[in-house]
Amino acid sequence: MIPVSIVIVTKNEEANIEAALDSVKDAAEIVVIDSFSSDRTVEICRKYTDKVFQKEWEGYAKQKQSAVDLAVSPWVFILDADERFTPELKAEVISAIRENSHVGFYVPRKNFFMGKWIRHGGWRPDYTLRLFRKNAGHVDYREVHEKVVVNGSVSYLKNPLVHYTYNSVSDYLKRMDIYSTLAAKELKKNGVAPNVMDFLIRPPVTFIKMFFFRFGFLDGRFGLVLAVLYSYYTFLKYAKTWELKG
Repeated sequence: MIPVSIVIVTKNEEANIEAALDSVKDAAEIVVIDSFSSDRTVEICRKYTDKVFQKEWEGYAKQKQSAVDLAVSPWVFILDADERFTPELKAEVISAIRENSHVGFYVPRKNFFMGKWIRHGGWRPDYTLRLFRKNAGHVDYREVHEKVVVNGSVSYLKNPLVHYTYNSVSDYLKRMDIYSTLAAKELKKNGVAPNVMDFLIRPPVTFIKMFFFRFGFLDGRFGLVLAVLYSYYTFLKYAKTWELKG
């Protein structure tokens, strides 16, 4: 058994959720907060846990913190619907908790784009803090790219979560519109006032950084497409921030 509460937030994730839940079915507890899915997400979740709750969407950070608040185990692991545990990660999590020398652990992710494992461009090792003591951590509120903050020492696990991110360019573009809007709200909240240079310089710098400096070219056409998409995302978030300022 994995001695943690796995917490997941969902909305219309029937294509992903079963594989995610099956990978952690031997966890001490699974807590799901669903935002009133219109597909079979809730039905699938109830095959794995009776702790399935529904709550109106309040943003990624607030939804995840609500799930953390409902967890009863001392240790919590935040899992996304498009992520999977491996047996190796499971064993490492158990070992880390037994050692009990840190209050939080960063976990690397093995990211896939259109079915291709992306090894460069800043997508590896892609550490994110997911495992933590409930009484020592919380999900920091941000519009987008929410993160866990802990009070105490942290360490790094070696075995990755498998992350099946965007399965197509269309999937990326659909979610990019949502994420760029949230990023713009965050930038506005922080007092950022975009200027012409943000539009002219930041997008190509993003491309150059991903494709050349972070060796995205070694992922071939996949790396090229991702670098172009990320530069477009960068343009959009500043354009939307300018729009909000207007």
